[in-house]
Amino acid sequence: METLGAPVQLDFNDTATAFRTKSDSDLNKAYWLFKMVSSNALIKVGTPITNFSLKIGLPIQGIIRNTIYKQFCGGESIEDCNRSILELGEGKVTTILDYSVEGEESETSFEHTCEEIVRTVAFAAKQKLISFCVFKPTGLGRFDLFAKRDAKQALNDLEKIEFTRVLERCERICAACHDAGIPVLIDGEHSWIQDTIDDIARDMMEKYNQEKPIVYNTYQLYRHDKLASLKADFAYATVRNFHLGAKLVRGAYMEIERDRAKSDGYPSPIQADKESSDRDYNEGLLFCLEHIDNMGLMAGTHNEESSRLLAEEMHKRDIPHNHPNIWFAQLLGMSDNLSFNLAAAGYNVAKYMPYGPVKSVMPYLFRRAQENTSVGGQTSRELGLIIAEKERRKK
Repeated sequence: METLGAPVQLDFNDTATAFRTKSDSDLNKAYWLFKMVSSNALIKVGTPITNFSLKIGLPIQGIIRNTIYKQFCGGESIEDCNRSILELGEGKVTTILDYSVEGEESETSFEHTCEEIVRTVAFAAKQKLISFCVFKPTGLGRFDLFAKRDAKQALNDLEKIEFTRVLERCERICAACHDAGIPVLIDGEHSWIQDTIDDIARDMMEKYNQEKPIVYNTYQLYRHDKLASLKADFAYATVRNFHLGAKLVRGAYMEIERDRAKSDGYPSPIQADKESSDRDYNEGLLFCLEHIDNMGLMAGTHNEESSRLLAEEMHKRDIPHNHPNIWFAQLLGMSDNLSFNLAAAGYNVAKYMPYGPVKSVMPYLFRRAQENTSVGGQTSRELGLIIAEKERRKK
């Protein structure tokens, strides 16, 4: 590690640093894309139309590839991502290589996904600009199987075998990451399958996080119970003598969670308001810093206040900017003002880089578009920064 950095003077409005790898053409495309994404009505109408067009084979993949896909994805294969990986690296930002195929339900697809993620681990072992690998548990097994186990319903004999295969796939990925020395993030999912995912994550951490954090679980702090989960898991890790890996996010399924809770008649797991989510998120950051020698922290956030808080608290506590247990992370194509300005100040920063065939990655892209329309101010902030940079370049 380097010595302690200078006092924090982060300027998240520094668009010259944020967009220095973007051409004028790139900025124009991003501007129109975010204008489109900012329309909730357009996203609601466009999503089913695009899905239908892809299903019946209309030739729209080229349009998608050159617009929303190009903005938020690295490519269709691991090798395709290399150009984007190197481009991020020019700004001292590393990559989280994310095979983002969603919605598959066959054993063949689950096995293929596992094998593909193991290939990302092998690739990361040779490419120093890849700092993390990642997997989504429902990419390795049926959603309904997770839900049945979460609901504590007895699995039949075939389902027990099926779930054993899910565990074996998780094990294969985590073992490969441990052997390669590449940390792996386990994505958070819907609340009615998350307990099962948490159980798997704890087992993997206990096995592979003996020397340092390799396996990271995700804590979605827009849920009112997840700060307590973080603290309880750390207490368990302390007793069992392993390092906790914690990726802190606000969350990605707020509207789905609230709608399901309302329709099924149970209390919503989501915080009452944004202020409560922000409070718990920031408290989670501080808790992790207090115990940073025994845990890994990834602050997955597009929130400027939380990013600044973490940077400032690291300085107050004499924690080096590039402490190996502390990472900032954002999604590819978003919040470049955070990513590149933090990296320029010497912090560890990584971008989630989704990849996969255009058609197979569309569920991921639609979900991201819907999230953007539901997160107040996010899209307008992106647009404002792009406009500011375009104006700066005219001077």
